[in-house]
Amino acid sequence: MKIVFMGTPDFAVPVLEALCENGHEVAAVVTQPDKPKGRGGKMQFSPVKQCAGEKGIRVYQPERVRNEEFKAVLKDICPDVIVVVAFGQILSKDILDIPKFGCINVHASLLPKYRGAAPIQWAIIDGEKETGVTTMQMDEGLDTGDILLKKVISIDEKETGGSLFDKLSQMGRDLIIETLEVVEKGTLTPEKQNDEMSNYAKMLDKKTGKIDFSEKTAVEIERLIRGLNPWPSAYTKFGDKTLKIWDADVIDENAKGTPGEIVNVTKDEIHVMTKQGVLVLNELQLEGKKRMDTLSFLRGYQVKIGDKLGG
Repeated sequence: MKIVFMGTPDFAVPVLEALCENGHEVAAVVTQPDKPKGRGGKMQFSPVKQCAGEKGIRVYQPERVRNEEFKAVLKDICPDVIVVVAFGQILSKDILDIPKFGCINVHASLLPKYRGAAPIQWAIIDGEKETGVTTMQMDEGLDTGDILLKKVISIDEKETGGSLFDKLSQMGRDLIIETLEVVEKGTLTPEKQNDEMSNYAKMLDKKTGKIDFSEKTAVEIERLIRGLNPWPSAYTKFGDKTLKIWDADVIDENAKGTPGEIVNVTKDEIHVMTKQGVLVLNELQLEGKKRMDTLSFLRGYQVKIGDKLGG
């Protein structure tokens, strides 16, 4: 099939690679404009642009795909299908109608659950037991189009946002090839989404990771820590400095204390009281320092029972 691929982050790269490796003609790649990064403000290519460049595919980076000039470009390419993976812009109806087989999105959740920007992380934070990847026939709504195919995966007990991201990106690679085969043959009956079953996976920012020991249980905080690892990360305050928590466990311990209070310290563990239950901190990073396990942290910093996290 003749394909226009729209995507931006590294999650989208395996799908682009799969299209190129499985006999499809990727006529063009569309990705977000380059952005300055770091103190020097050096322009940085998106991972999708880097991949397209390595494969010699023409790249377009419109500020808005809806502008008439770019829509004319798409019409001139005349693709059979547009494949979209974490692109970052909304497609208008006149773009959706350009390809013969429409626009197909690879989405990192089991739709209709977790529509929106951060389905991978919220599935972990919310304590879901399974998730997966869905291919969807795009319409004008936000992840509301008809479901084409799904693949399901269990969420491991110590799954992080990063580890699940990697698994689902590879699942998307396989699923798009299966989807295009059945779409081209006309052997697939799309499934309408049930809007009543949907959750909105809102965009993450650094504030999402602020730990409130008085409002969340140990179980909820442990899931937050895993879901936001590696970005934007879960954090609290230790004295006047930010303390990131990268790994923790929940224990069944009869401890007394107020939320955020350190109720026990061993040679390699810090136990913190929460709204309900005790959280054991396994891996920490104090502001301006490297990540380290708790044993190493306690060698360099004095922590005692009764100290308080969270300011």
